[in-house]
Amino acid sequence: MSKATSNSKIYNQSQNEPFSSVLEKNLSRRTVVRGGMFSAMALLSGLTLTGCNSDDNNDSNDEVLESIALAFESIAASRTDACAIAAGYTASILAPWGTPLNSTASAWDADGNNTFTDQLNAVGMNHDGMHFFPINGSSDDGLLVVNHEYIEQYALHPAGATTDASGNRPVAEVRKEIYAHGVSVIRIQRIDGVWQVIENDALNRRFTSDTVIDLAGPVAGTSYAITPFSIDGTKTRGTNNNCGNGYTPWGTYLTAEENWPGYFKNDGTKTEDQIRLGDFGTSTRYKWDTAAGDATEVDGEFTRWNVTATGADATEDYRNEANGFGYIVEIDPFNADARAVKRTALGRVRHENAVFGKLTEGEPVIFYTGDDARFEYIYKFVSDAKWDPADANSSDPLATGSKYMDAGTLYVARFDADGTGVWLPLTTTSVATDGKTLGLHFGTLAGIIINTRGAADLMGATPMDRPEWGAVSPINGDVYFTLTNNTKRTEANAANPRIDNDYGHIIRWSETGAAAFEWEIFVFGSNDGASADINLSGLTDLNEFASPDGLSFDSRGILWIETDNGSDVADDTNDQVLAVVPTSLPATAANGSTPVISADNQAEIRRFFVGPNGCEVTGVAYSPDNTSIFFNIQHPGNWPYTTDAAAVTPDGTTVRPRASTVVIQKTDGGKIGV
Repeated sequence: MSKATSNSKIYNQSQNEPFSSVLEKNLSRRTVVRGGMFSAMALLSGLTLTGCNSDDNNDSNDEVLESIALAFESIAASRTDACAIAAGYTASILAPWGTPLNSTASAWDADGNNTFTDQLNAVGMNHDGMHFFPINGSSDDGLLVVNHEYIEQYALHPAGATTDASGNRPVAEVRKEIYAHGVSVIRIQRIDGVWQVIENDALNRRFTSDTVIDLAGPVAGTSYAITPFSIDGTKTRGTNNNCGNGYTPWGTYLTAEENWPGYFKNDGTKTEDQIRLGDFGTSTRYKWDTAAGDATEVDGEFTRWNVTATGADATEDYRNEANGFGYIVEIDPFNADARAVKRTALGRVRHENAVFGKLTEGEPVIFYTGDDARFEYIYKFVSDAKWDPADANSSDPLATGSKYMDAGTLYVARFDADGTGVWLPLTTTSVATDGKTLGLHFGTLAGIIINTRGAADLMGATPMDRPEWGAVSPINGDVYFTLTNNTKRTEANAANPRIDNDYGHIIRWSETGAAAFEWEIFVFGSNDGASADINLSGLTDLNEFASPDGLSFDSRGILWIETDNGSDVADDTNDQVLAVVPTSLPATAANGSTPVISADNQAEIRRFFVGPNGCEVTGVAYSPDNTSIFFNIQHPGNWPYTTDAAAVTPDGTTVRPRASTVVIQKTDGGKIGV
């Protein structure tokens, strides 16, 4: 999540015990049981933790994957208008904002004069999560699918956003902003070692804040989804604030809708779910609603951002428009005619990303998601359908998505101080902490989904420090999640042990049953000069970090960590990418378990890449042969200067900033990282 779209307000008013309190008890309990501070630190280094590393979780790939070791040296911090990269690598610009996808779009104009029609047919703004889909298994030809989280009006328009004397936004600007949001599907090829966009390819495509999208799952076809645009409640328009992402085993793309509530206004009485989600104020983020009533408006395209109830029922106003947002959205990148689908069964929150768990034939498919806000929750969706490996080659991927993502059970996590946890089901028969079923509170499953946060509150879930991206180890199925930060925390718990958590941390767990897991902290972010009670992982100037955000395993088991810096670490370095191979860390415990990061092994987590001034580094994708890795640079300050991402913008030179994908390759053409 970009800091530009977040706020510090706390919307979780439940009295559920927060993760920091759980983690404080967890650490205290371990210190007492194991014999003082030395043993507590030994626990942090993995010497006595076993839960997340049971041999039962390992598969036949262990011997091969665990032999991988990083072969680059950690690079120094950087604070320049350029990308910094490990020695022996190059960094090149690919598909920056405004790149034409077809001949309808004019070339990007450095003065901001492109029209909304140009933007509709060009790469969107502020790249975020992404995934590379190879064509015919190629590592040189494929589709790069990219999220566009939000916009910067000052860069999008020649002179920033404008209004008329009444404070209304001009339609041309509003449409351009709407079309700069969403997702881009981009055909790219590596030709003579250089990646490039293939303009006018039939699969190039844009999804914007105005694209028609189907609803599926519990909310579809219910009274919650009825609008003047969709009387039967089966479709909506647009996908907004697309932050993290995921993909499916059957070859589709998943995009997460995060800070979407601020796009809507409600001048009347707010519903319970709107209060719990927050940001439904008396004005919208970009004032798109002020263009309502323009003679060119189509099907209430601007009116719909105002969800105030004014008519006799939902067919006469857009009171339910926001109920079509807040979901994981599935896209078939290889079918240019297929609508995207919002999978409502996975919950309605401020989603950060979605990652599937380890697949086992004949067992359910699992997806993990985080709700990126202070004191919000981590969720798991378990499909009713059992995994059939034949579905990996489905001829109708969206139908397969319906099979595994429209029916199942949504759970929310409770982390306990003893290092165990429980998945709490969000069903109509689930008994809440007040002794009543969720069915009594919300009526139907659709009602639970609409107010997913409220249902999680009632079940006693653990409030976390901004859960963002998740990643699942390809070696043993362990699940990792970034907890970015929480400067509003005043009480600690076992899973969030630091009060006023300015740096964030990464948690790890393994499933131990249908509704149980065991957890530990993998690494604590910190400034290298912080005291030992803060710098619990012993980080140095070569790997200090704050606000871990993006998180992804490549196919070999390398974990890539991206940051959205805050605190005093931002004084030392720009946002960055670090790498570590968890299963290659020295296994010093007698049981051979994988340790966590501590002062003893911290050098194994290495800084690989640093972005330019003002940016967030986010989004990660790989070519199948691991010879290219793709990162996104969001909201840079004065960059890029050339197609060489590592070229420094000269002093005294000002460029219109362009969010871009950066392609990293080895100068010798070898595999990244090793």
